[in-house]
Amino acid sequence: MPESAAYTGFTKTDIMSKMETAMRKGYGLYAGMGLALSAALIPLSTATAQEASVPKLIKIVVPFSAGGSNDLFARALAQKLGVKLGTNVIVDNRPGAGGSIGTEAVARADADGATLLLTSTSFATNAAVQAKLPFDPIKSFAPVAVVAKGAMVLVVGNGTPYKSPSELIKAAKDTKNTLNYGSAGPGSIGQLSTELLNSAASTTSLHVPYKGVSNAVTDMIGGNIDFMITTFASVGGQLKSGQIRPIAVTSSQRSKFLPNVPAIAEVVPGYQVDVWWAMFAPAKTAQPLVAQLNAAVREVSAQPEMVALFAQEGAEPTGLTPDQTTAYVGEEVNKWKKLARERNISVN
Repeated sequence: MPESAAYTGFTKTDIMSKMETAMRKGYGLYAGMGLALSAALIPLSTATAQEASVPKLIKIVVPFSAGGSNDLFARALAQKLGVKLGTNVIVDNRPGAGGSIGTEAVARADADGATLLLTSTSFATNAAVQAKLPFDPIKSFAPVAVVAKGAMVLVVGNGTPYKSPSELIKAAKDTKNTLNYGSAGPGSIGQLSTELLNSAASTTSLHVPYKGVSNAVTDMIGGNIDFMITTFASVGGQLKSGQIRPIAVTSSQRSKFLPNVPAIAEVVPGYQVDVWWAMFAPAKTAQPLVAQLNAAVREVSAQPEMVALFAQEGAEPTGLTPDQTTAYVGEEVNKWKKLARERNISVN
């Protein structure tokens, strides 16, 4: 049966024939036939609108320099999304201000799907520690998809005696000790994750900020700091060489990438930190287009090449829908804002 018959009971040939008859008789296009014609064309116009919804050129803005995980993920996604959507997809690196410059550019872009943002957990942590951002992390964007997420890892120097998270927490609670931890700097996910642990476990440790994770790792190997929470990728080489020791992961359960290492949640129930990468469109982007982009991202993210790329960061594709992505990002923003207030963490 022709598609229009499901809506009107007539085929397009029937309708055109009746229109011609009516016009010959001088009746004009009477209301009943007008409605029938409109209904018959609805499926066609809807399909046309859907086909035209994807722009001829999509630009994925990465608010960081080339070479990092955001950039690598964006470039791999761009190639695959271009094939999947039948369009051209390019990557535009706009680093600066901790990611705020590129993020603001997307917030101010037209809501036509031609400009997207690929960013990471810093989207939420920046909102928590920076009082004045040139955009609203919730109101300025239409979340498209959480592309991937994964655990972080709690590591210690080999010169420390700690072999498990419970031993570290016990030492941190002992007033005779002054444990210190490193991070990539004030307001970083490393600092926030550790302060979340201090809050949840009622422990105290001294923050030693560095200009980058690599400097902190070097000092931990040298025995100048006791521990740190960081990403898998940032310490992968040192873990393989045995220069540092992993004693816990931050996910709610053990990670498939370090299956013999316990989760902090096994000692501190409810503790969980995931690093994630997500795609956003400007606010007011049409929901059908958001849904179409989400479906494409989910499909290509599940391809073996993408899974292998995510694994380099200790992450996996999520498969979250637009609504689930919106809820997840909102929870992350609120979680880190609450912690920043409680622990008085700010970079302004």
